[in-house]
Amino acid sequence: MKEEAGKGGHRHRVEEFQKERERLNKIVMRHASLKIKRFYALDSEAYRKGALPAKTKEMMELVASLVLRCDDCILYHLIRCREEGITEKELEELVNLGLIVGGSITIPHIRRLYDAWDEMGAK
Repeated sequence: MKEEAGKGGHRHRVEEFQKERERLNKIVMRHASLKIKRFYALDSEAYRKGALPAKTKEMMELVASLVLRCDDCILYHLIRCREEGITEKELEELVNLGLIVGGSITIPHIRRLYDAWDEMGAK
């Protein structure tokens, strides 16, 4: 992803990520089999409000993504958590849980998570 000078060195990382994810998903769908399309539909359905609110589901996924150390997933679910209205204190607890479960190997991902969080807050 293109880096620009500015806070954290990634001024437009979140926007670029969202645009690139959308672009790549269109390519996948152009080539997708029925099985892939069904998985995408199942994935979308899983995050809709049910017994658990969407916010809770996104927070769970953020922790899981942190533990699995998937930067794309972390950024996607961080954006979704922000859209669902998580607070700085909630994020702090989520990061603590991810660190406890995932261990110190998650620290580089935590750095990038907070860099993106700060970028989103600066808007």
